[in-house]
Amino acid sequence: MSESQATAWVKAMPAVFVLIWSTGFIVARYGMPYAPPFTFLLWRYFFSILCFLPWIVLARVAWPKDSRQALHLAVTGVLMHAGYLGGVWAAVKAGMGSGLSSLIVGIQPVLTAIWLSTMGAGEGQHRVTRRQWLGLLLGFAGLVMVVSRKFTQGTPLDHVTPENMGWAVMALLAITSGTLYQKRFVQPCDVRTANTVQLMAAALVTIPLAAMEPEGMQWNGQLMGAMAWSVLGLTLGGSSLLYLLIQRGAAATVASLMYLVPPTTALIAWVLFDEQITAITLLGTAITAVGVSLVVRPAPVKSA
Repeated sequence: MSESQATAWVKAMPAVFVLIWSTGFIVARYGMPYAPPFTFLLWRYFFSILCFLPWIVLARVAWPKDSRQALHLAVTGVLMHAGYLGGVWAAVKAGMGSGLSSLIVGIQPVLTAIWLSTMGAGEGQHRVTRRQWLGLLLGFAGLVMVVSRKFTQGTPLDHVTPENMGWAVMALLAITSGTLYQKRFVQPCDVRTANTVQLMAAALVTIPLAAMEPEGMQWNGQLMGAMAWSVLGLTLGGSSLLYLLIQRGAAATVASLMYLVPPTTALIAWVLFDEQITAITLLGTAITAVGVSLVVRPAPVKSA
């Protein structure tokens, strides 16, 4: 790959990540009726590891240099795979609609910014500027507008209970703390071995949870399609890109990309399922895009 191609790929990474990550709720819609959440995720981790291991061997990729780095990667795996994915899937399975679950998890950029501002800009951290705060608040306002239609449509399969609210809040705290932890403690490492260590740790945590689920996997074409995309698209593609983005960017900047996931999901659902897109959805999407642009725009260089 030439230097210009590499530069173009780095610039495209955020957009590709958002597009892939946005398919997560689409996969849930396809697979959730036929699988319990933690059993599905355990199979997803298992198949993903099976894909990574031959790739690592053939490419002769180095594993983490010391046990401390492996431990840090394991912690991020538990938080960002088992905690975040497990929380979202369990909340949806327990009856929470995708709109509300997206909204709750969408608070992540604000929590990240609050943590950075409160704890200060230590090593590897970045202060959140006033412009970025404005962008974060605009992004969240746009997010509320995007999911407002689903948020207000209560149905027997779209309701709030202490159980599904607890799972959703757990997912929010897991993805927020996982992002901050990785940015602070994880040293540069090949994304393939890093992801494999993370997935192994997530699988170990998920095994007892899956064992307690009474429902079994109902393997059919729809479920196998959801599993295939979960492994190849979301884990090998989306999770790897998230790892690279966190390593390269400021925590608040990377977290703000999550604001773009619900609007992109709404567009995908419109194409695939003919779900209605209202004027409020379009306006919210535009406001969200403006907010994220304020967060990710590089600060102006001060002249001497």
